[in-house]
Amino acid sequence: MPTGDGWYLLGPLFAVGLSMLVGAAFWRLVGSGPDDNPPADGLAIFGERDDYGLLCPAAVTGEPEVAAEVRRLLAAAGIRATYAVGREGRIAVLVFAEHLEEARRLVGDAPAL
Repeated sequence: MPTGDGWYLLGPLFAVGLSMLVGAAFWRLVGSGPDDNPPADGLAIFGERDDYGLLCPAAVTGEPEVAAEVRRLLAAAGIRATYAVGREGRIAVLVFAEHLEEARRLVGDAPAL
């Protein structure tokens, strides 16, 4: 096998270069650290914060006691509810989409909120 050509180095060099290019693209799309916000034109899954799947927020509060009271109020009306704590510390009380309007009406009528 002749070693004077140098063509056998092209495969690994190409693989390293391509890996660096893909890494730089992801670095640009995601940001340089966990505290950085991704750019608006970046990957949507990294910037999405309010996606709860099949659940929708019926109320948002900063106090756990208020969130527990809202859950009790909704449970008394026969609406299943749970909660999720966001990155900024706010608590969202979540219900299924088909019960969202009724839950918001009940929560809006609550005197504690």
